[in-house]
Amino acid sequence: MKKAIFFVLLCSVWLAAPARAQKFGYVDTEFIFSKMPEYQKALGEIDKFTDKWSKDIQDKYLEIDKLQKAYQAEEILLTEEMKRERQRVISDREREAREYNNKVFGYQGLLFEKKKELMKAPMELVNRAIEKVSLQRKLDFMFDKASDFVMLYTNPRHDYTDYVMEELGLDADSKAKKSTAVNNSPTTTTPGAGTPAPGDPANKSTTRPK
Repeated sequence: MKKAIFFVLLCSVWLAAPARAQKFGYVDTEFIFSKMPEYQKALGEIDKFTDKWSKDIQDKYLEIDKLQKAYQAEEILLTEEMKRERQRVISDREREAREYNNKVFGYQGLLFEKKKELMKAPMELVNRAIEKVSLQRKLDFMFDKASDFVMLYTNPRHDYTDYVMEELGLDADSKAKKSTAVNNSPTTTTPGAGTPAPGDPANKSTTRPK
């Protein structure tokens, strides 16, 4: 449904402005984030919280297991009232463990909120860089290759990932090498393929999107 709405809006914008060609580009945010120290640090912090909360939940269930084993071992010696009390305690501990698990890992739980908090800074950095590059290059649209929006084909000449990475002060060499490898593959050879690939640093000024 979201994709259908997106296409409708996109078509309406194109039809509303026929006077000039619409200029667009795309970036690979997944690749950009993989090179960001801020993003990697946030992932490390998220892992720490995940491990801590997982251990807390595991400890709760270990305690329940001990209570159950103790009850089974002593059940024959307990009065009916004592049995009911032991069962009530075990039931309460199980309920508390389930509630805590849902509180942490459930929908919009503590882990969700912590991810949102820790990812806010690196995401804002990338969004600002994308906006700046889009304005500098006078783009009407900027797509994200890593999003749920399926891009069945992407022409490297519209790839602005390296511009965004430079804006963030990141090394884009590996991205350039990847693009060069793709464009030099035998399956993509076309007439005039002797022109340097878009990612080739030797011809960077003539192969990047304008």
